[in-house]
Amino acid sequence: MPEGDTVYQAARRLHAALAGRVLTRSDLRVPRFATADLTGRSVLDVTPRGKHLLTRIEGELTLHSHLRMDGSWRIYEPGERWRGGPAHQIRAILANAEHTAVGYRLPVLELLRTQDESKAVGHLGPDLLGADWDADSALRNLLQDPARAIGEALLDQRNLAGVGNVYKSEICFAVRAVPWLPIGELPAPERLVTAAKQLLEANKDRPVRQAYVYGRAGRPCPRCRTPIRTTAQRDPSGRERPTYWCPKCQPAPPL
Repeated sequence: MPEGDTVYQAARRLHAALAGRVLTRSDLRVPRFATADLTGRSVLDVTPRGKHLLTRIEGELTLHSHLRMDGSWRIYEPGERWRGGPAHQIRAILANAEHTAVGYRLPVLELLRTQDESKAVGHLGPDLLGADWDADSALRNLLQDPARAIGEALLDQRNLAGVGNVYKSEICFAVRAVPWLPIGELPAPERLVTAAKQLLEANKDRPVRQAYVYGRAGRPCPRCRTPIRTTAQRDPSGRERPTYWCPKCQPAPPL
């Protein structure tokens, strides 16, 4: 599941494969940009912004993509078989003499003027893995609505960028609070920001993300051995998403 750490890793791989090299092939398979041809232009850099990817290209252009639930960018060597999915799921191809980057199942893909990047990512809060990280600003954003559930506030990318459903559960476990607790009732709420930063930093270089509660329903809590529980919780868009917690380490508030 792509979150801030996996998008950071994807950007690093794409940057290593594309930056500083001239594109020998470009194919954007979305109707609005199907005729755009980036061939002959150099890729300048690939930058992550929360859960967004910004591929900056010579000529003041930026290819903006978002992976959401199951999108991915794969990188292949010349002659290597593409294995990211069937051809009809390919949304973008960027190639140079040494590498080919293929974007599969990208729900968001748009070509922007670099000066207009704010239209795509300007709404985001401080990026947990970005140069703009500002813990104080992130905390102020989170506390704007004290009645809002912690889990929903963490998932709102306008508050801080990079937390997805996995880290929502993991952060709440770290601070020993259930994700549906109103954020204004959490003692020392700055712990949320600290835990979020520590968790993403710890995982940004790991090939496999370490999780303590997410996806571990019925398995023993790593702290107290109580079976982990799961339930559904709405995200800011209204979708039901799985939440995991330890009923002993994270006691629910009284009704």
